[in-house]
Amino acid sequence: MILLTLSTEHVRNTVITNEQGQIIYKTETPFKLFGVRTTTIQKIKPNDDQVDVLGEIEWHIFASSKFRYGGTEVKTKVFIPKRGILGRKRVFIGPDSRPYRWDLKCKVVVLSRDDASRTEVARFHRATLGIIGRKRKAMLEVSPEVAHMMDTVIMTFIYVEKLRKDKENASRSSGAVLY
Repeated sequence: MILLTLSTEHVRNTVITNEQGQIIYKTETPFKLFGVRTTTIQKIKPNDDQVDVLGEIEWHIFASSKFRYGGTEVKTKVFIPKRGILGRKRVFIGPDSRPYRWDLKCKVVVLSRDDASRTEVARFHRATLGIIGRKRKAMLEVSPEVAHMMDTVIMTFIYVEKLRKDKENASRSSGAVLY
C-alpha cells in the first residue's frame, strides 16, 4: 500500500506527503465570509519542486459544486453523483474506464471498485492523539493498483472527505447520534 500523510484533517487546507516525506500535493482554500469558496489542489513533483495546479473544487451550498481539471469543468452531481438512500455513497468512472465508489462512513471514507468484487483500493485513517495506541497523523492509504490514477483519487478524496466532515459536524451540532 502507498501511505500518504496529511498535515491536518482539514482537507481543504493541507499538505500531503509521500512515505519519503516529500510534499506531493497541497490544497488551499482562501477564507471567504460570503460567496463561493474554491479549493485549489496543487501537484508538486518531488525532487524538482515543480508546482502545477492539478485542479479546483468550487464549493456550492445549494447548487452542485464543480470540479475544474485538465481544462474542463464538470458539476459534481454529474461526475461523482450520490448513491444510496442517505446519499453516503459517491460513484464515478475512473480514467481507466472502471467504476469506483467512495463510501462516506461515520468516521472515515473508503474507496472501492464499484463492481461485484468490491475491492477496497483506498482508505482514510484519521489522526490519533496516542491516548490509546500510537499517536499518528491523518493518512490516506492507497492501493498500488490505482496508483496510475492518483490525481483522481486525491481530487475525489478531498471532495468526499469534506462532505463526510460536514455531515459529522451537522450531526454533532444537532445532537444526533452518529451511526
